[in-house]
Amino acid sequence: MKITRLETILVKPRWLFLKIHTDEGIVGLGEPVVEGRALTVATAVAEIEPYLVGKDPTRVMHHWQAIYKHAFYRGGPVLTSALSGVEHALWDITGKAMGVPVYKLFGGPLRDRIKVYAHVRGNTLEEQIAHINEQKAQGFRAFKTGPRTVDGQGVQRYIETPAFVDSVVERFAALREGAGKDIDIAIDFHGAISPQMAGILIKALEPFQPMFIEEPVQCQNVDVMADLARKTHIPIATGERVFTKWGFREVLEKGAASIMQPDISHAGGIFEGRLIAGMAESYYALVAPHCPLGPISLAAGIQLDASIPNFLCQEQVSLGEGYLKNPFVVKDGHVDLPTAPGLGIELDEEAMADKIGHDWRNPERYNPDDGAAMDW
Repeated sequence: MKITRLETILVKPRWLFLKIHTDEGIVGLGEPVVEGRALTVATAVAEIEPYLVGKDPTRVMHHWQAIYKHAFYRGGPVLTSALSGVEHALWDITGKAMGVPVYKLFGGPLRDRIKVYAHVRGNTLEEQIAHINEQKAQGFRAFKTGPRTVDGQGVQRYIETPAFVDSVVERFAALREGAGKDIDIAIDFHGAISPQMAGILIKALEPFQPMFIEEPVQCQNVDVMADLARKTHIPIATGERVFTKWGFREVLEKGAASIMQPDISHAGGIFEGRLIAGMAESYYALVAPHCPLGPISLAAGIQLDASIPNFLCQEQVSLGEGYLKNPFVVKDGHVDLPTAPGLGIELDEEAMADKIGHDWRNPERYNPDDGAAMDW
C-alpha cells in the first residue's frame, strides 16, 4: 500500500480536516490545525506531502521521526500541529488496513468507556446554570468554565480589586450550587492572568473545590506555575500550548502541574500523547487531553484515552453531530469506546456539505482602561 495524495479541507466553524489517500482505497482521517491559523497549517501539510507520497503509510513512527527531524527548525505550533494531523491519518490507515482500532495497536484498551466534559455556555449566570442543567440531562457529569464576575466580566487588569475577586468567587459558588456537589467543574484561566492575580484567585476558589485550574499563567512560565502549584491543594492543569515530550518534560520535572493536557492535534499526535502519558505516570500525574476542536481530533484523543492508565477526562466541544455518520453519544458522563477499525469514525460528507470553508479569526481583546492588547 502506498500513499497517493494528501487533501486538506477547511470545515466550519474553525477546523481543518485532512484525508490521506492510498492506492488501495483506504483513506485516513486527521485534524491538523492551529486555531486561527488553518491556512498556515494547510500549507505546512502541503509541504509534507512530497515526502509522504509513494511511501508505506503503516510506517507511522518512521514517518513521524523523519518529518520532525528533517524540518531542522523543530517543533512549534504550526509544524507540530501539521505533523499531528498527519499522524492521526497514518494511524487511521494502519488500523483500517489491519482491521482493528488504533488502541489495539497500543496494547488494547485499559477501559471500556471514556469520561468527557463539556464547556459551560452562556453569558449570564442564569444562562450558565440553565446550560449545565441541560447538559446534565444529556448525560454530562463534568464541566469547565472561566473566571468571570456575576455580571460576566473576565479578568482585564494585572491586579483586580477585592470586589472583582469576590464577584468571581460568587459566580463560581453559584455554579457549584446549581450543578451540585456530585458534578465536576474545572476552571480555565486561559494563561491570560498575571501570576499575582492568579494566586489570589486560586486561594479564593479553593473552598469550592474545582476539579482543576487550567493554565493559571502562561504555560511558558513554568517556574511561576510550579510556585502556584506548591501553594494550593487544587490540581493545576496545563498543556494545550506545550508541544511534544520535550515540552512536557520541564513541566513534570518542576512539579508545575499534576494534570497534563496535551492537545492531540497540537502536541505531536496520538503516540506522542502516549509517550507524554508515560512520562506523566512516572510522576504520578494524570492526563486530561485538550480538545476544543472537531470530531476527528476527539476521535484521536479517545484512542489515546483508551490506552493509558492515568487518564482523567477528555475535553470536547463536538461529539460529531452533522459531521460523523455515527456521532459519539454521552451516557452517564462517558462515551462508549469505538470498536470500528482505525479512529473508529466515518465522515458524513452529505451532512458536511454546508460546512465547507471558513475564515475564522482569533478574538481581539484590549484593556478597557488604556487600549493595550491583551491575551484572550
